[in-house]
Amino acid sequence: MGGPVLRRKLILEGPLRTADGAGGFSQSWAALGALWADVTLRSGRRTEAFDVETSLTSYRITVRAAAPNAPSRPRPGQRFRDGSRLFAIDAVSEAGGRGHYLICYATEEGAV
Repeated sequence: MGGPVLRRKLILEGPLRTADGAGGFSQSWAALGALWADVTLRSGRRTEAFDVETSLTSYRITVRAAAPNAPSRPRPGQRFRDGSRLFAIDAVSEAGGRGHYLICYATEEGAV
């Protein structure tokens, strides 16, 4: 039995905070590299806040493992980009006992 099929190229992005000069900061995103991934739909739901309906969809995204301190290793608080689609990384765990792959649990938010 083979491993996952990594056929989708995703850009890993990390938050970049810049001081705004008034004691706060602004946040942007910086590309950390491209990773090949297997993206699997887990679940979806509709939610409403302040009279705005949104769709929350959760995914299981499998990527090749990287060393714990490597900048190419996904972490919670980062995100994947696929064109205009954004997948916020909620949690990361090793897949299986060999540690060849990482499983990233991610959420995509979109307008209904």
